[in-house]
Amino acid sequence: MEFNSLDAQREACSAYIASQRAEGWVELADQYDDGGFSGGTLERPALKRLLDDIEADRVDVVVVYKIDRLSRALMDFARLVEVFDRTGVTFVSVTQSFNTTTSMGRLTLNVLLSFAQFEREVIGERIRDKVGSSRRRGMWMGGFVPMGYRVQDRKLVIHEPEAAVIRMIFERFLKIGSATVLARQLRADEVRSHRGRIIDKGNLYRILRNRVYVGLAVHKGIAYPGQHAPIINQSLWDKAQSILRESPRMRACRSRAPTPALLKGLLFGPSGRAMSPTHSRRDDKLYRYYVCQAALKGEISDAAIRRVSAAAIEAAVIEQLRILLKSPEVVMATWRGANAQGAELPEEAIREALERLDPLWKELFPAEQARIVQLLVQRIELKPDGLELRLRTQGLGHIVQELGAIGDVVRRAA
Repeated sequence: MEFNSLDAQREACSAYIASQRAEGWVELADQYDDGGFSGGTLERPALKRLLDDIEADRVDVVVVYKIDRLSRALMDFARLVEVFDRTGVTFVSVTQSFNTTTSMGRLTLNVLLSFAQFEREVIGERIRDKVGSSRRRGMWMGGFVPMGYRVQDRKLVIHEPEAAVIRMIFERFLKIGSATVLARQLRADEVRSHRGRIIDKGNLYRILRNRVYVGLAVHKGIAYPGQHAPIINQSLWDKAQSILRESPRMRACRSRAPTPALLKGLLFGPSGRAMSPTHSRRDDKLYRYYVCQAALKGEISDAAIRRVSAAAIEAAVIEQLRILLKSPEVVMATWRGANAQGAELPEEAIREALERLDPLWKELFPAEQARIVQLLVQRIELKPDGLELRLRTQGLGHIVQELGAIGDVVRRAA
């Protein structure tokens, strides 16, 4: 058009600038007109050029015909005013008597900014409520897609090649019992994530603790049944978590050991000194022992017990454990410990959980056997006429829960 509304607005703004000539105002030759672009967005070429000139300190005052000529979105308007304040630029609306150089103009600006903040908060609340409600329904709400899944129709679906890797990681972790060792093996095998990176120890821990793999949707620490299919079953997950809850130092000690040592750190000789596991090979056959450290240093006589067969002493300890766990005294102590921790388990359930160890023991991995012994036994004293075994009197309720989870896993495997 030969003369349109932009020309009329330009004339009104030019007249206002001319009226402020006594204040030193000088109109720039550049025109920042965005004809054909909506005021509801900041993605306008002339507006971007204006902001660039403001950052370059070429503009002191921005004059508009009306406030909505600058922006029709309160949140966008607030961001523009933030730029104006940071660069020391004054904002003036000709037809609305809006001028940030006056106290009334600044008051009006603060009111508008309050509405902008209110709008942002209301929108944020609605979004958070929608996300929370959707997560409680088990829906996928976007974000980082875990390895083993793909997003299809805004839902997580299993990507079988990656899902097979996730299952392999959980199964190998149960056998090894150490994330450090497993991460080293995965690096040697060049096992990569869905982003093409070698899976390191940090990635491994995130995978092992990610509840999405068991079919759960987590929101603010609370897990809800998800709408996606699980990659691993609940039993496999429970057993992996029971290993992760164990002290990292204890897991590291076992992972560094060249051979399984059920009684490491628990067995003490007649002198009260620790007996450490060791081994030797003869004709490609492995012989395991527990050797008294004092004997190695020549601090005890030859008549004392210097070393014992690992297989014999471990079998004796396991046999004594089987007897003790069936005794009424241990069942009652375990029941009291569990109820003291708020478990509220019946005595019959405690008895069944403790008796479950006997038939399941041979089905457990060596790392799992050593972990159970560490949970149950406090100290073993080897004497010339036998051995004395002390059970842990605290945390018995936790031991019952551990035995229950292990029993579920072994029954599933059978």
